[in-house]
Amino acid sequence: MRLFCQDECRIGLMPITRHRVTLPGVKPIQEAKPGYEYFYLYGAVEPETGQRFFTEHERLNSDCFQRFLDRFAEAFPRSHNILVLDNGQFHKAKKLSIPKNIDLTFLPPYSPELNPVERLWQDLKDQLSFDFYEHLSSLRQETRMALRRYTDRAIRSLTGYSYLLEARHVLSS
Repeated sequence: MRLFCQDECRIGLMPITRHRVTLPGVKPIQEAKPGYEYFYLYGAVEPETGQRFFTEHERLNSDCFQRFLDRFAEAFPRSHNILVLDNGQFHKAKKLSIPKNIDLTFLPPYSPELNPVERLWQDLKDQLSFDFYEHLSSLRQETRMALRRYTDRAIRSLTGYSYLLEARHVLSS
């Protein structure tokens, strides 16, 4: 049995702004050219090992989630996989066909801080925040490269919440 945490992240051309350190009274200047193109990353990480699985989709809906589930099940066919996720409506759509090697477990409503994948998305957006992307294709490419740079150790560090690691050991005993 394997425990994965799952979530989605919207990545787009709208600039990601972060705080900058400047001298008192000096307003930071950042190039900004708002764009309204975006894509969604669907991701699952195993906090204990740092193993991860990502797919890109154009929308955040039950059809795309179904494609994610099917591809995830194909990627991990020899294990029983528990996906911990939030209460998004599309996660609970009646038309979903949950693969046999996947069980869905839902976090309490309105508690994104319990899902460690949120920390991964935050870290990813921090890496992308100060660059300006003219086209969505270049942002996609940079996002893929940033995701490849994560090591298993880095993923474990970001997502290894103690309550999840303890729950995983309790479930497997």
